[in-house]
Amino acid sequence: MASDPSPSQKPKSSSNYLKYSSLGIQLLAAIGFFGWLGYLLDRQLRIQFPAFMLTLGFLAFGGMMFQVYRSIKRDNN
Repeated sequence: MASDPSPSQKPKSSSNYLKYSSLGIQLLAAIGFFGWLGYLLDRQLRIQFPAFMLTLGFLAFGGMMFQVYRSIKRDNN
């Protein structure tokens, strides 16, 4: 009868699941926070077009995509 694998030999699927789900939550939080900050700037400066909201939202998205890329690259090495 085979014994259970030790904790160091178990697959890391749950660990990867938690790591990547937390990256998704961080992505949503970053876009939401920077979009809200851009909204406040647009309202404070009385800009009709949501320029800061869009710019900061896209910058947050780009930064988080870079973070995801670095995380995946680190896991594959």
